[in-house]
Amino acid sequence: MKLEGKGAIVTGAGSGFGAGIARRFAAEGAQVVCADINAEAARAMADEIGGIACTVDVGDGESVNAMASAALSALGAVDILVNNAGITHLPGLMEDISEEEFDRVLRVNAKSVYLTARALVPGMKAQGSGAILNIASTAGVSPRPRLNWYNASKGWMITATKAMAVELAPFGVRVNALNPVAGETPLLKSFMGEDTPEVRAKFLATIPLGRFSTPQDMGNAACFLCSEEASMITGVAMEVDGGRCI
Repeated sequence: MKLEGKGAIVTGAGSGFGAGIARRFAAEGAQVVCADINAEAARAMADEIGGIACTVDVGDGESVNAMASAALSALGAVDILVNNAGITHLPGLMEDISEEEFDRVLRVNAKSVYLTARALVPGMKAQGSGAILNIASTAGVSPRPRLNWYNASKGWMITATKAMAVELAPFGVRVNALNPVAGETPLLKSFMGEDTPEVRAKFLATIPLGRFSTPQDMGNAACFLCSEEASMITGVAMEVDGGRCI
């Protein structure tokens, strides 16, 4: 029960890595707000783990503020925030990615971190404690070709994590990131362009441990970084990647 008594928000909790994190947090005693743009997925996850469902568009300020208000009302205080919701563009030459796609990726992957910080950091400062976890990617450390603007958005997320950690440390708030390799999530096909045995084999050949990240892997790492066991860790972008970035 590493998170007993803690109130947590996990964005993108309806599927993939977010679902794995929400499940592990609940198993460790946290009360979890399962936030997702897909209302049905948010409700299903909340029902499964005994959490609280919340529909949110993480790129919209009013929607994020409403999520924060609902979470504070339900939890009393938000001790943990996981910025997990994310998207990618399909693989393509950097100059061929549309402006609409570029804006969409940066809106969800980067602007969301600003919006949730604006809504929730003041409360964490006031209580003198908190843990923020940003789900970045190995793409921000070791970029893959043809995913240029997705790579850039995750590099932004890693730099934002470190900047937030330095600024918030005096207030007792820790900020870390996780860098997963491609995982068994709804985004996998988008990363690969097509999901065939041949394309999967090519991706797996770049991962020394020979498998993709799983929601369980992410839940385990997230639980550690958001628990008191990691009380001396801030500003870290931990790779959960089977050796991909070596």
